[in-house]
Amino acid sequence: METISMRLYRILADEIINGTLAPGDSLEENAIGERFKVSRTPIRAALRELASNGLIELRPRKGGVVVSISIDELADTLEAMGELEALCCRISAERMSAVQKKQLELIHLQSLECIERGDEEGYLEMNAKFHQLICAGAHNRSLAESIDKLRLRLNQFRAAQGGVERRLAKSQEEHAAIVDAIVASDAERSYLAMRDHANRLNVHVLEVMRERQDAHAA
Repeated sequence: METISMRLYRILADEIINGTLAPGDSLEENAIGERFKVSRTPIRAALRELASNGLIELRPRKGGVVVSISIDELADTLEAMGELEALCCRISAERMSAVQKKQLELIHLQSLECIERGDEEGYLEMNAKFHQLICAGAHNRSLAESIDKLRLRLNQFRAAQGGVERRLAKSQEEHAAIVDAIVASDAERSYLAMRDHANRLNVHVLEVMRERQDAHAA
């Protein structure tokens, strides 16, 4: 269930990413409280999350200021995330248990069922489970923590890109290649399949963000 602070974070992050809130704009606690009719506690939690993900700079006892989102910095972060996910996939091909591989195949089939009945929300839920299971299958806590941290930072950018993850058939096709490689314990093929999947998404994220920044500047 989405908490008040999570809802505030999601709304404000979307507004920063889509340009409704521009670099230099202030996010004052009083104004946010009046707008959403909420107390300071969830507001401060949402602002801390925005700051931790590099979207604002905090001002003690006042709120925050929207920072400029550099395309180069975003590209660096996306590249790092893609490489870490691909590495995780490589390791999972070698370490994932038979039970985990069967779970991965089941999630893949459930994703296909979501596509067949047009359930985009269900597909996205299965997509999250798919990537989380691959991460768990590597059995490397440090790698998992690094990926989780980057995923949190990038989630809003990926979610605000006009539905790239909703191109369900293409995503499912790429997932099929990943599943086949992991089940076959083919580490190199697993790495390449996940890297190709991540790169397609990353290219689209950057294209959309450039278009939005250009439109805002015009």
